[in-house]
Amino acid sequence: MRASRGLDVSIIRPRTILGHGRLGIFSIVFDWVADGADVFVLGKGDNIYQFVHAADLADACIRAGECPGPRTYNIGAAEFGSMSEALEGLVAHAGSRSRVRSLPAAPTTLAMKATSAAKLTPFAPYHWIMYGKSLWFDITRATTELGWQPKYSTDEMFAESFDWFLANRGEHKGASEHRRPVRQGLLTAAKRAFGAGRS
Repeated sequence: MRASRGLDVSIIRPRTILGHGRLGIFSIVFDWVADGADVFVLGKGDNIYQFVHAADLADACIRAGECPGPRTYNIGAAEFGSMSEALEGLVAHAGSRSRVRSLPAAPTTLAMKATSAAKLTPFAPYHWIMYGKSLWFDITRATTELGWQPKYSTDEMFAESFDWFLANRGEHKGASEHRRPVRQGLLTAAKRAFGAGRS
């Protein structure tokens, strides 16, 4: 069945989700920042990257469900910037000794692929394909048709997610995949090499 045949359905297209304990691969970033290890961007880190808070996404879903007729809505933060800006904001919020550093995109991508294939790191294709790319949605249709407005900026959702991670660190047993830290594998040694626990 399709919308063109009369099915009343709304399609929601969210950007990368944070908030309410959702961690995924960002548990690595939070863990490194918490312990003062440097964190990395691919290339200059000037790629524009949009996130969305789980609460804003839920609000949009409810509003879309109450709106008659088939529609497609892009959902994401209204206030966002580059990946390096997001990480620098997180480091500042955490009061961490971490620094945001750059890695050359092409060789780093190859390393991510190789270590993933060998099951030495938790990376998946999405991570090496998307982390260094600019990704954002135009949310105008959602704001105009649904009367929806995202409440969280990138900095706010990173700060909240990091604080949740710290408050629940070590207590994720039995949590869903997106709410428990990723097993870092070889990255544990890299974390020590890049300054964790520096004085």
